[in-house]
Amino acid sequence: MPPTVGGRAYIIVTGEMLFRRPRGSPVLQPVPVCQSPEDKFREYLSSRSRPQRFTTPQREMVQFIFAAHKHFDAETLCEQMKNAGLNVSRATMYRTLNKLVDADMLRHLQLGSRVVYEHDYGYPQHQHLHCEECGQVIEFQSTDLEELLQEICLQQQFCARNFNIAVHGRCHMCSRVSTHRRLDLV
Repeated sequence: MPPTVGGRAYIIVTGEMLFRRPRGSPVLQPVPVCQSPEDKFREYLSSRSRPQRFTTPQREMVQFIFAAHKHFDAETLCEQMKNAGLNVSRATMYRTLNKLVDADMLRHLQLGSRVVYEHDYGYPQHQHLHCEECGQVIEFQSTDLEELLQEICLQQQFCARNFNIAVHGRCHMCSRVSTHRRLDLV
């Protein structure tokens, strides 16, 4: 059973040292989309003012990235693709990541000093809690938060394209450890 806050379920996502998903925690379920990630990216490239080719390294990257919902940074992606036998240059990887963000297929999050990427295409709107101590990332969905932001945009006559919230602080476990350390000093 996932942990709850205010009656709402949330999921904990961590990996490598930073983003490994605890066993049994729920995963955000994909939402139905009308195109595969490959087709959507191909369409994006062809719709640019100067149409671009959809290259084999780009196709391999899109397939690799969208095979599973994970948070990743560029260096980790490069290493994982190399370990999977995919030969994509660093320059191509960084350019393609930027294009995937521009195409609204990925979004990037600033988590402390790291920039990480995650799926935007094919996954529901969700937000993040980031523990600055251990690096844990907790994903959550809140219709109340979405409605509040829509209301604020309406009041301000602002047309929002999307939003991304990452709350930075300390998770429950790190808070407990910190409290124990302070008690030990007394």
